[in-house]
Amino acid sequence: MDILTWFDINNTLVNIPVGGGYAMSWIEAVGTVFGLLCIWNASQEKTINYLFGLINVTLFAVIFYQIQLYGILLLQLFFFCANLYGWYAWTRPASEDGDKLTVRWMSKQKTAFTVAVSVLGIALMTVYIDPVFLVLANVAVDTMNIFGAGLARPELSPDAFPFWDSVMTVLSVVAQILMTRKYVENWILWVVINVISVCIYAAQGVYALSIEYAILMIIAANGTRQWMNTAKDNQGANTAASETKVQDSAEVKTA
Repeated sequence: MDILTWFDINNTLVNIPVGGGYAMSWIEAVGTVFGLLCIWNASQEKTINYLFGLINVTLFAVIFYQIQLYGILLLQLFFFCANLYGWYAWTRPASEDGDKLTVRWMSKQKTAFTVAVSVLGIALMTVYIDPVFLVLANVAVDTMNIFGAGLARPELSPDAFPFWDSVMTVLSVVAQILMTRKYVENWILWVVINVISVCIYAAQGVYALSIEYAILMIIAANGTRQWMNTAKDNQGANTAASETKVQDSAEVKTA
């Protein structure tokens, strides 16, 4: 089996007996494994999750290219860039003291702003999702044609679930950004996204993907629990450090 054959979505690894049967390709299976490794390691606050994430989105971009979902393909480009930034943000000092980013909750102001932007984004995408993805698909095709792909412009059918599709798309972008900044809320959003995904894929009869997102939902729920505990510990440590600084400052003044 040559390398190009391995990337072919018609190169079946296993037939899964769910629904009417589902032929899982090698590239989808490997991409899924790296996706699971990415989410699991992120829940453990391990930076290597970004390496697994880069491999996952690259392989899925190849899949979406082959099944002509160009708008979602462009979303993978965003996730690729977000993984690169997250890797950088998690490893570089976040302050002049050389401290790294720590797991924490967002402030009330940031939460309110994020909710407002998310609601606005979902509302606009729900209304304009079909023309937006048609434009994105055409941009993707035109870009690839510059490099000699020779693709025809796609004709997209109307979105089957415009509201829920918009919710998943917008919240996925928001959750990925929050993860790069180590905010606990990112896991809560991933749980919501995965619950919706399980329902949507099951309704569409894509049971293998529905099972995959059920697994991701469990991992995200565990990530929520672990990061909540970590944020609590970090808050306690920060409070203790602040009290120590105040006490040291008072002692200096007294002296």
